Amino acid sequence: MSPTDRREDTVYDEATIKSRLADELPHWYFENGWIRRKYKTSGWKSTLMVINTVGHLAEAAFHHPDLSASYAFVVVKLMNHAAKGVTDKDFELARKIEEVVQWQPGLIEDGALEGVPDDPRFKYIKYD
Repeated sequence: MSPTDRREDTVYDEATIKSRLADELPHWYFENGWIRRKYKTSGWKSTLMVINTVGHLAEAAFHHPDLSASYAFVVVKLMNHAAKGVTDKDFELARKIEEVVQWQPGLIEDGALEGVPDDPRFKYIKYD
């Protein structure tokens, strides 16, 4: 099936959404029909890096969030516009965004990549 083929998406009710968020995406919350996450950054350049990361993932997934940004934060809002509610597409993209934006090599995995030094000059995301 190509990304442009339409299939029926199950729209979840509020109780199911909140339960899934608690289990799967604890830093996300449900508000006014959207699942949301606020990523705090260290400044404008970092904010743009988060926006570009989310943009790349959304375009690759062909499922696009609404974004709000300011100097030191980005708010990601997901809701399936075509289905008029929160569906598996929203949860899957939220998980991928969370995985990539919150990635911390050196802290959560072994390997050659050391991650950002513990020095304010290099920090760009305020990790949870």
